[in-house]
Amino acid sequence: MNHRARPELRLALCAGALLIVIACSADDSGDKPSGMTGAGASGGMFASGGAGGASGTVASGGTFAAGSGGAAPFDAGTAGSGGQGSVDAGGLTGGAPASDAAVEDGAMATDGAALDDDRCDVAVYDPAEPPRALAIRGDLGTHDPALIEHEGTVYMWQTGPRLPGKTSQDLLEWSGAPSALGASNPTWIASEVPGATDLWAPDVSRFGDRFHLYYSASTFGSNHSCIGHATRESLTTGSWIDQGPVVCSDDGDDHNAIDPNVIVDTEGTPWLSFGSFWDGIKAIRLTLDGDRADDALHSLASRGGGAIEAPFIVRRCGYYYLFVSFDRCCNGASSTYNIRVGRSTQVLGPYVDREGTPLLNGGGSQLVSATQRYRGPGHSAVIFRDSRAYNVFHAYDAENGGRPTLRVAELAWDDEGWPISGSP
Repeated sequence: MNHRARPELRLALCAGALLIVIACSADDSGDKPSGMTGAGASGGMFASGGAGGASGTVASGGTFAAGSGGAAPFDAGTAGSGGQGSVDAGGLTGGAPASDAAVEDGAMATDGAALDDDRCDVAVYDPAEPPRALAIRGDLGTHDPALIEHEGTVYMWQTGPRLPGKTSQDLLEWSGAPSALGASNPTWIASEVPGATDLWAPDVSRFGDRFHLYYSASTFGSNHSCIGHATRESLTTGSWIDQGPVVCSDDGDDHNAIDPNVIVDTEGTPWLSFGSFWDGIKAIRLTLDGDRADDALHSLASRGGGAIEAPFIVRRCGYYYLFVSFDRCCNGASSTYNIRVGRSTQVLGPYVDREGTPLLNGGGSQLVSATQRYRGPGHSAVIFRDSRAYNVFHAYDAENGGRPTLRVAELAWDDEGWPISGSP
């Protein structure tokens, strides 16, 4: 989610970015999935309030929801139908989603254990069958998806009022689901981050014998922010129990505590990466309970105060891959968001891009960029299942009012160990 530090940028975005919808229906075209394990991604959201929905807080990275007394800028229409695709869902391969025996997060091993399989034989690039977009349909209105697979169901949460949900059995058909945090925000948010309303940029994972949901509480243009934490033992029974903030930032800090993502390293240690603008992407170590382990703050990537955010880390074949989003979200079809990637043999870096440029010096190889229809792709998440991997993100549909829309594409690694993604 984009949190601009400079007032002139905040004004420009507020004037030009009012678009959105939390729930849309669509039938989009693309390729076929083979199944999945879970993953998380981060993001942001716009909340419109006041008379006519023209004012209120604007949080970067996300969708719009109508506030009290105001109408949403767009109605809940369809997220677009048709599209230029390749193979429809009838070509689905791989059968049912992975069972609980599979890793339940795209970046970490179940229950916090170190990864045993380094996935060298997973998602291998085949030039005869390059990665393509999937043929997704249903409730596709999405900004900043966070995903995990559990007992045959893919659960998604996203930016919005208390983190709206979706579910899917196959990555193709998506249905709406209740918000993760119920009817009201956790009580600590009002005192710790005054003015924060909708919650942004969720990340969901499983380690230490429970599921963990991290999310962002902030206000637009400010780094007075906190990353909250909720847990539960099962996704099929019970509900999320909020554990309060795990890390916060404030005026004077060189970072912004939003856009969380968890990776468990090969030693079984969980790490939380996060960041937006300011001095870029940071990371902290977590305990197996999901709390902050120490006061150390590690730097992973930076554009010297420029537009970089939404980290997501996965491990494959000896490398950790750091996916980030560059440039501007949240301006409909005029958004310039794009997805970049770097890699390192160590979870804390140094990360470099394909040309060898450090991500701490502004590097990042472009993975996904805009098409004529789908603009500003960003907030990437990566999920694995069987021999395949998938890149999950949002983009703005220029054929449907610039609405933020879920996109799922195949992802594969070339002979040099760099990922290649299907287009939006």
